[in-house]
Amino acid sequence: MLDTMESAMKGDHQHKMNKYACGCAIVASMISIIFGYDTGVMSGAMIFIKEDLKINDTQVEVLAGILNLCAFVGSLLAGRTSDWIGRRYTIVVASFIFLVGAVLMGYAPTYAILMTGRCIAGIGVGFALLLAPVYSAEISSPSYRGLLMSLPELCISLGILLGYISNYFFSHLSLKLGWRMMLGVAGIPSLALMAGILKMPESPRWLVMQGRVGEAKKVLLLVSNTKEEAEYRLQDIKMAAGIDASCTDDVVKIPDDKKGGKGVWKEILKPSPPVRWILLACIGIHFFEHATGIEAVVLYSPRIFKKAGVVDKHKLLLATIGVGLTKTTCILVATFMLDRAGRRRLLLTSVGGMIVALATLGFSLTIAEHSKEQILWALCLSIVATYTFVAFFSIGLGPITWVYSSEIFPLRLRAQGASLGVAVNRLTNAGISMSFLSLSNAITIGGSFFLFSAVAIVAWCFFFFLCPETKGKSLEDIEDLFTRKSSADIELKTKAELSSS
Repeated sequence: MLDTMESAMKGDHQHKMNKYACGCAIVASMISIIFGYDTGVMSGAMIFIKEDLKINDTQVEVLAGILNLCAFVGSLLAGRTSDWIGRRYTIVVASFIFLVGAVLMGYAPTYAILMTGRCIAGIGVGFALLLAPVYSAEISSPSYRGLLMSLPELCISLGILLGYISNYFFSHLSLKLGWRMMLGVAGIPSLALMAGILKMPESPRWLVMQGRVGEAKKVLLLVSNTKEEAEYRLQDIKMAAGIDASCTDDVVKIPDDKKGGKGVWKEILKPSPPVRWILLACIGIHFFEHATGIEAVVLYSPRIFKKAGVVDKHKLLLATIGVGLTKTTCILVATFMLDRAGRRRLLLTSVGGMIVALATLGFSLTIAEHSKEQILWALCLSIVATYTFVAFFSIGLGPITWVYSSEIFPLRLRAQGASLGVAVNRLTNAGISMSFLSLSNAITIGGSFFLFSAVAIVAWCFFFFLCPETKGKSLEDIEDLFTRKSSADIELKTKAELSSS
């Protein structure tokens, strides 16, 4: 019977996008727009906050980076919370946290209250970065999982772009009102998301982990194209949860060792060889996403362009909008390529392009910084290299980080394992955003990007040797990829499967 269902899964229906699953992923990914907006809007708002509140560069760095330190705390809380109350209600909690943070930042009469609002929003960021990709992964079919799981990263980029546009338009208001409007309007989508998310179904995989198999089956019928596909996916999830495949009960008792919760951290801290490899891949990809310098470009692009020779505030903000447009456009392209080209190929191409772009940016900024007069070609090369770096990042490393780290963990470890990756991601992000100005003062801004280029070379080697292809695999089958002796074995197996299909 399972063979028959597997054949049905491999038919034409498997490759059709389920509209209901797509709609659920889009609504869940709206939380990422709020996070992206909070990140993007701060790059321009800092110019006006510094002038209005009379703060120094160190306080600017702390204001920029504190979001990610608090997101580190939020990500660790989010994994356990989502295993406890479910993915859907945890998104509601995150939306409320964002709302409180936005209200405080929009009001902020002093630096202390602004920091408080930024910290609260940071906790919401930690929740958002975990929940949107995990939820999207758990409702998706293998044939279009990459597309739906890349929606959160696309929404982050869209949010960053909206933040840049908000900077430009609100910058025409008075100094005291402009930056507060930039930060405060983030509360509006939080209210919309809280209303929308309650109409969505819970993750079928979370429901099975609670023993609520009957409810999970109803959800799978909604997010699958055929009854046979839903049944096949349910059997896979039941097997992963330790439930007998022949069991037809709507409510069952889950074995303690298969539940996400108490035993999870023990298994993560004392992992088996496959889980150790998975943890290494997850932590590595999250670390290198930000250690290669994307936050420096997104958050401090006005300063980079100013160093290159653009001095007018409004022109600086317009040039920054170009960064947001490039990022959003390229991630949109990557969204449709992930399930065709595969994760690994896009990842290696992306990082290869980033290495060249970062080295070029380092060279052009060094020339511009040490020249006594403006050099037009160095200015143009700096802008082109910045856009090229953002483009290569956005077509691979950006979206794949979240897709890959959310799909490689076994079901019992997924929420809390992925939360560990998000925690590393936020710590690295905080480290870059809180140290970039000091780093560029110490080794020059051009030297900073030469350093990022060197880190990108290490990242390419890491991905080449330690990140196998997951394209087309069900979430329950991916763990097997990490039990092989080498990525070469995996590569040969994947090629053989692709040529036979």
